[in-house]
Amino acid sequence: MEIMNKKKFISPKTTIIVQQLTTLLLLLSFFPVFTQSQAFDYAEALSKSLLYFEAQRSGRLPYSQRVPWRDHSGLTDGLEQGVDLVGGYYDAGDHVKFGLPMAFTVTMLSWGVIEYGDQITRAGEFEHTLEAIKWGTDYFIKAHTSPNVLWAEVGDGDTDHYCWQRPEDMTTSRRAYKIDESNPWVGSCRRDGRSNGRGLHRV
Repeated sequence: MEIMNKKKFISPKTTIIVQQLTTLLLLLSFFPVFTQSQAFDYAEALSKSLLYFEAQRSGRLPYSQRVPWRDHSGLTDGLEQGVDLVGGYYDAGDHVKFGLPMAFTVTMLSWGVIEYGDQITRAGEFEHTLEAIKWGTDYFIKAHTSPNVLWAEVGDGDTDHYCWQRPEDMTTSRRAYKIDESNPWVGSCRRDGRSNGRGLHRV
């Protein structure tokens, strides 16, 4: 009888609170496992990102190249136009070298070193990051052949995107396009053989 009287004093509100606390404690018991499984290894992500850039290199690869299945490619880039456009990065896994996204990438890498140089150093990737930046900037120095000329693209995106092959074996066009005083980079331009539709002079 005494037990039954005690039960009368447990209100529905108290029962709900107890259930909620029990659920909360159960969830908290799993929290360490959850947080450990969600921990991200940013050093590994940085390392793999830099390896991706090495895999995207165009030109004569250095002995320090860490991606063993890549070899020299694009060694005649610019030859048809009488300029040396060997080097730089291929764009997004294909074989075209687009100046604008390449410049953006190199700028972001550079800004990353400025903002997070200590963290990159602690991850052991500082030298690799500088090498990635230099690979791009060396190319841009070559592509800027005179004060008002910048070779902004090598290859043809339309034909390239239909072709799946290694850059070492590519057979697509390596025609180069430039920006100059007569053909500034503009949003709309003619498609009459003087331009590739991106405001670049076709040579």
